[in-house]
Amino acid sequence: MAEPVVRVPDAKVALSTASVYPESTATAFEIAARLGYDGVEVMVWTDPVSQDVEALRRLSDHYGMPVLAIHAPCLLITQRVWSTDPWTKLQRARAAAEKLGASTVVVHPPFRWQRQYAREFVQGVWRMADETDVRFAVENMYPWRYRDREMLAYAPDWDVTKEDYRHFTVDLSHTATSRVDTLAMVDRMGDRLSHVHLADGNGSAKDEHLVPGRGGQPCAELLERLATSGFDGHVVIEVNTRRAMSNAEREADLAEALAFTRLHLASAARAPGAGTISGASAAGTPPGASAARTASGDADRPDRPRQPRRPDPVRRAHHPDPSREAPRQ
Repeated sequence: MAEPVVRVPDAKVALSTASVYPESTATAFEIAARLGYDGVEVMVWTDPVSQDVEALRRLSDHYGMPVLAIHAPCLLITQRVWSTDPWTKLQRARAAAEKLGASTVVVHPPFRWQRQYAREFVQGVWRMADETDVRFAVENMYPWRYRDREMLAYAPDWDVTKEDYRHFTVDLSHTATSRVDTLAMVDRMGDRLSHVHLADGNGSAKDEHLVPGRGGQPCAELLERLATSGFDGHVVIEVNTRRAMSNAEREADLAEALAFTRLHLASAARAPGAGTISGASAAGTPPGASAARTASGDADRPDRPRQPRRPDPVRRAHHPDPSREAPRQ
């Protein structure tokens, strides 16, 4: 029986800069390069480097890490970042994406108290998308819960599939928190799904952002579906490493997340002239595992020597506020 051919889709695997908190944006570029990610998604928030397009360009050039997406400053703690006007924030996010060569701007639906913005949001995002090649991918959110109470904090709705958006981001920690059927939501998004925030969760009221495979979300199933559907967007690792006891533990979590993603994005395909497709190699290796090693930059190989830590060109010039809060992703 012929060996299966491993097909890896065009989707790139990026590291969200939020995944290294409380470390800096600059550190995220360094870790992403060392572990073998394809690029980064920049979470624009209170770290001055995340707001500075030229600083981001220098980091991208220095580490050879393209900026694949910009996450607009939509969080509670970023209400004053770039502007207090939400449309100005999106315009600046688009401009940053265009200057850095990023294909996607991730945006949350408005908070319910942003009444005028919420009323205009769906039409406004369409209008902005018509003015650029950058995709505005609107992200699913979740109801806020406290004990037995539930607050609907987002408008028009935390379930973005209820509205007509051109592009969607699906976040699997958010689907866990909102306790919805993840794959059914993905089905509703259809071919408008252009961006994935990969994380895991157990349905807690807290937005957990666990390493994929450590919760109850269908992370593997989604990746395997993307691999066979021609998905050409980005898969972004957006996990919470705040409880890591050391830099080594944080990097181990991020390496594990990358290896998991590479493995499940690789799918067995019929070789020319082959008979049946085998679900595993003769040695019992899961399908795509060897490709996952190669495509991940050997991040999961213990024998790979670590690259030496290089002085980055930005960290000395920018000092993030040590009193900043952690971002709600």
